[in-house]
Amino acid sequence: MMATPKPDVLYRNISHHPPELDWMDVPLEIKPGRYCYAADPSALEAVGMPNARSWNPTDEDWKLPENWKETFLEGMKDRLERFRSFKVFMDICVRCGACADKCHFFIGSGDPKNMPVLRAELLRSVYRGEMTKAGQILGRMAGGRELNEKVLKEIWYYYYQCTECRRCSVYCPYGIDQAEITIIGRELLNLLGLQLDWIGKPVANCNRLGNHLGLPPHTFKDNIDFLCDDIEEATGIKPEPTFNKKGADILFITPSGDVFAEPGIFTCMGYLVLFHYLQEEYGLDITWSTYASEGGNFGFFTSHEMMKKLNAKMYHEAERLGVKWILGGECGHMWRVLHQYMDTMNGPPEFLDVPVSPITGTRFDHAASTKMIHIVEFVADLIKHKKLPIDKTRNDHLKVTFHDSCNPSRGMGFLEEPRYVLNNICNNFYEMPEGTIKEQTFCCGAGSGLNPGENEELRMMGGLPRANAVKFVRDRKGVNTLANVCAIDRATLSASMDYWVPDVTVCGVHELLANALILPGEDRQTDLRGEPLPGKEDE
Repeated sequence: MMATPKPDVLYRNISHHPPELDWMDVPLEIKPGRYCYAADPSALEAVGMPNARSWNPTDEDWKLPENWKETFLEGMKDRLERFRSFKVFMDICVRCGACADKCHFFIGSGDPKNMPVLRAELLRSVYRGEMTKAGQILGRMAGGRELNEKVLKEIWYYYYQCTECRRCSVYCPYGIDQAEITIIGRELLNLLGLQLDWIGKPVANCNRLGNHLGLPPHTFKDNIDFLCDDIEEATGIKPEPTFNKKGADILFITPSGDVFAEPGIFTCMGYLVLFHYLQEEYGLDITWSTYASEGGNFGFFTSHEMMKKLNAKMYHEAERLGVKWILGGECGHMWRVLHQYMDTMNGPPEFLDVPVSPITGTRFDHAASTKMIHIVEFVADLIKHKKLPIDKTRNDHLKVTFHDSCNPSRGMGFLEEPRYVLNNICNNFYEMPEGTIKEQTFCCGAGSGLNPGENEELRMMGGLPRANAVKFVRDRKGVNTLANVCAIDRATLSASMDYWVPDVTVCGVHELLANALILPGEDRQTDLRGEPLPGKEDE
């Protein structure tokens, strides 16, 4: 793995000049730092995925099955019949280029094949060349080409340089969703065993142990117990969460990344502080599961079938425990799957109730089918009904901006609730520029399973547009904190900020909430990270 260039070098090397050759004639170059390692065959075998073997993307021979072309094309035909959107998206693009400069990877790399229109054309040209009369007769003149190994490798390389963020779809006059095309493209690649290790292993771990890290139940519980010890050190109060409690009112599920690594652990500590307060003051009956211990759905980056299977695990556990409804933590793809795919995949779980806050009595009718609500909307409702004692000055050392995570924002229109919470727990909140927030938010640069170490150069390129917007408010407003509601964002943006804007810290919204929440009997001089609260420096 080559070292990632310094920020000024990487930035200077970005060129948006068009190549001299037609795009079909530009040779593929798989560059170190811009691709991910192949999946461990044992991970693929564990979930029954085909053609599990050891291979390297930089090798000439990818060890494809003999009938790989037929498998790919038959899979494509099947999905053209099953998914009407895919068929429409293959036919209606007029190549207007409205999406061209909207992709963070194109902005950060200058590679024309990272323009959404051209990335889709990689697959669309195969559709035309292999499956339409015009393409079969006229070939390249009709925008068609034959599927061969060179074309397959090109599709693999660039379809793992798309984070399925859907920013391009906001600007497309025809509503073409590149994320849907990428999802199908990856499914076709997976038919040949062309999976990434950073996706393959989490999928296998989620399937076997319930979370992407492969933490067994006792380790998951131990990690949360350690966080409770840290909370006691910061506040003088130790939460006592319950695990696998049958008959609890609410099951809480969050990304397992919040349980084991910074900065996610501080968000998890925020959950624990909140739940402790609500349990002591209002008798909130909430439990964690050590079996369905992953909110994130890594099947979303694999196939519709795997997505469905991992989504179902949460509901099987809710049924086993006999809870009334599910509360979900700060996650991205968990919520995208729930909002856009749940009903047609697994259907409404009739054994659960429509979520009703046991504290305010608010009925969340928009979750009537999923029976699951986001913790930020739960907290926003508590704040609206004045159920939380808050001291905003405890966050006065922070100047905060908010990153709209792609899946909760564009994927489900979840825009105002996080801002409502932040404005009620922080005195210094500043928005990034219009065109970079809400529906038009830039991606973190490494969602959809593109967050390993070996593709760091690609991640820093993809993270440039978001970092540039953060730098804008840093320079003009003194912003030093980037809040968000996604575990992948917390991991990815931490690296991206260290690289592009190193004096900005990344955190979850509920870390800031816990800092501001007044606990009866607390003895607090520091925030959850052990830093002195404003006015407590001498103490």
